Amino acid sequence: MQKLYFWVMEKAGHKHAEWWLAVISFIESSIFPIPPDVMLIPMILATPGKWFRLAMVCTLSSVAGGYLGYAIGHFFMDTLGIAILNMFHLTEKFHAFKPLVDMYGVWVIIIKGATPIPYKLITIAAGAFDFDLLRFTFASFVARAMRFFLVAVLLWKFGPAIRGFIEKRLKLVMMAVVVLIISGFAVLKLL
Repeated sequence: MQKLYFWVMEKAGHKHAEWWLAVISFIESSIFPIPPDVMLIPMILATPGKWFRLAMVCTLSSVAGGYLGYAIGHFFMDTLGIAILNMFHLTEKFHAFKPLVDMYGVWVIIIKGATPIPYKLITIAAGAFDFDLLRFTFASFVARAMRFFLVAVLLWKFGPAIRGFIEKRLKLVMMAVVVLIISGFAVLKLL
């Protein structure tokens, strides 16, 4: 795993780094173990003026890769889907995800997709559970944009000083953002 991590880090400095970022973001949504943040963070620190573009590349590629995960879950769950989930020790979480999807639909995809939990779990499960593709696309775009744009904005605004905080506490930061969004919608409903 460490060799794979260093390989991804090396691609962050490659002359075609944006393409590599797109590839890593795409395959991480279904089969790859290293999240694109590993590339996104050093790329934004190296070129802060590109924060928006890099976050958008990450978001769009991740959503596009989500379709591959969805297809794996929808068409190949009993073979490839279960093999991927077993490889990443996500089988129990997969089974626990079904009632959440049934109960909360788009919201659970947005919340889970914004956090650092493996996005491949969500994409494969959405396909296996025949979740509506249009709603899946919407929820995936919102979730992934929240995640990558938050990281990008923090790095753009605070630079290297925030890097350690993001790398160590990304899950906490994303959960705080999700709580704020849900609270905002709850307040709007009450008004």
